[in-house]
Amino acid sequence: MDLALLYALGGMLALLVAGAFFSGSETALTTVSRGRMHQMEKDGSRAAAKVNRLVANRERVIGAVLLGNTFINILASSLATSLLDTHFGPRAVAISTGLMTVIILIFVEVLPKTLAIARTDVVALRLATPLLVVVTILAPIVAAVQWLVWRVLFLFGVRLDNEEESAEAAHNEIRGSVALHHQEGNVEREHRDMIGGILDLRELQVADVVLHRTNMTSVDIDLPPQEILAAITDSHHTRLPLWRGEPENIVGVLHTKHLAQALLENKGDINKIDIAALASPPWFVPDTTTLEEQLEAFRERRSHFALVVDEYGVLMGLVTLEDILGEIFGELPDELQADERPDVRKRPDGSYLVDGTMPVRDLNRELDWGLPDDGATTIAGLVIQEAGTIPEVGQRFTFFGFKFEVLRRQRNQVTALRIVPPARTEEYPEG
Repeated sequence: MDLALLYALGGMLALLVAGAFFSGSETALTTVSRGRMHQMEKDGSRAAAKVNRLVANRERVIGAVLLGNTFINILASSLATSLLDTHFGPRAVAISTGLMTVIILIFVEVLPKTLAIARTDVVALRLATPLLVVVTILAPIVAAVQWLVWRVLFLFGVRLDNEEESAEAAHNEIRGSVALHHQEGNVEREHRDMIGGILDLRELQVADVVLHRTNMTSVDIDLPPQEILAAITDSHHTRLPLWRGEPENIVGVLHTKHLAQALLENKGDINKIDIAALASPPWFVPDTTTLEEQLEAFRERRSHFALVVDEYGVLMGLVTLEDILGEIFGELPDELQADERPDVRKRPDGSYLVDGTMPVRDLNRELDWGLPDDGATTIAGLVIQEAGTIPEVGQRFTFFGFKFEVLRRQRNQVTALRIVPPARTEEYPEG
């Protein structure tokens, strides 16, 4: 074998290795976790910092990889054809095409890409430095190619936008990743719900978690002090709104700690205490405030309690810091609350008795259901919304694979429902 042939075979081998380098780099950098690389960079990894530099401009990286890979594969195929031409003549093109297709497919494309998928982080960190050098060298050519590509796409109405960098896209990516890991068994349901709750704070409004005024405990400030004290003791709440004239006319909010301090100072004589003077001014917030904004407002005011009004200034109810934290961590029971939730109870037949005022989001979290919560807030509101009417007691409906039966109704409010989840609908007759 002469020296020229050895040089040619060595050159072909080097080209195939370079092609494998580009193929593996492309797969590793398109599948690597940006979040994991970011954390590794914070921990001091220089290779991770280079990976992040490359991933930050994937269009330029992909352009450089494709340019190098295409050039190398064509050059290797041409060189193989030239070598075979002296031995096989006119058949060299066909033989070279078949041979190089097999070699490039297995050793230049499939093998390095499979390795990059199996060891994504390792491959990305190892190849980051040489790939960064190649990308820098080919940057002028890649820039010209990108300019030409976008000019062509512009003719077909394609515009460059930053959709992938939007906050909404980032939140959806996190939510989708957590849901995927939960399905694979790597993330607990509670952790999935907590992360989803944090992401939902900027989408949910105070109106979605408000305690309606009909369920709100408040006290008439004009009652005798003994009756006010008895009402406060029976309520088990730390803060109570005080009203005058009518329940919607809130004139103050009484903190039980302040009342206890006043009782100590007056040796337990409630008649010597001016309860109105102990109350703090009410803080009203609009129902359209997002939970993220309200949480920040609670932090700034160092307060845990606010009254909610609609666009006309009419009292809707109240919201507390606990309500917002409940969207993240689920319901936070206090010491006086029973172990079993009173608003949802499982029956022996697998159905559930649910209070009509229970929020759909809480029900989904409690039972891991998927009822839609983007319209109605409560489960009764969802049934009314889907039925298109206020149902009567005993009426049955089927929505979203669930079966609903109205058990109780007070005036125009559905107060109790029986719900059969999809797994047991075959045991429940159609209504």
